Amino acid sequence: MFGIVPKALWDREKPADERNRVALDMNCLLIRDGAGNVVVVETGAGPKLTARSQEIFGIDEPPRLLGELARRGVRPDEVTLVVNTHLHFDHAGGNTYRDGAGAVLRSFPNARYLVQRRELEFARHTNERTAASYLPHNFEPVSFELLDGEAEPLPGIRCLPTPGHVPFHQSVLVASGGERACFLADLVPTTAHLPLPWIMGYDLEPLVTLESKRRLYARAEAEGWLLVFEHDAAVATGRLGRDEKGFALVEQVLAG
Repeated sequence: MFGIVPKALWDREKPADERNRVALDMNCLLIRDGAGNVVVVETGAGPKLTARSQEIFGIDEPPRLLGELARRGVRPDEVTLVVNTHLHFDHAGGNTYRDGAGAVLRSFPNARYLVQRRELEFARHTNERTAASYLPHNFEPVSFELLDGEAEPLPGIRCLPTPGHVPFHQSVLVASGGERACFLADLVPTTAHLPLPWIMGYDLEPLVTLESKRRLYARAEAEGWLLVFEHDAAVATGRLGRDEKGFALVEQVLAG
């Protein structure tokens, strides 16, 4: 999760267990507007991982997405839009599910699904480095609406290309009532990754990630964006500020 950052440094921020794993979450974002749109950004790992994969990644409970939506009064058939920042299994695994006969079906039958056009192409043409992260049953049963760069699929919801983790990664900027919130996805997966050089070893193009972070931070700081962290198990949101070491969070909101 921390690439070339020495463990002596990152272990202070995210203490590892005996297997060198750190606690993460797979946070998704629910957006509702006055026009009746119900938007879900990301769908987590979903219900189709093998028992072996669940053991490796320490996933010791069933997927919570549909239950969390139900708690907020949202049925799967009421979701009108699903946005994937990219198609890795821990971001798009809940796009689909297996029915009792083993068929893979869309989890949100009435929703439009969005992803960057070239990300879908990238997911379909894997290599030895990328194949384990792109599982076809998470995206092939879905008829995506494909984006080409920055786009606004609904008023107040803007998809921003933030490449580096994968070449066609996107983050999602939401604007409402004079406020802006940015769902960072794997550009900045946790608050520990706020320092510019703290970049995951999973990133295919780490120097591109660095420049994507630099560009986004300039806007986020100038415009007072609320940042939303997908993989942080402790902190859900915060605003970007600075301390004596560089970028830091102010006004953070704890997860849960």
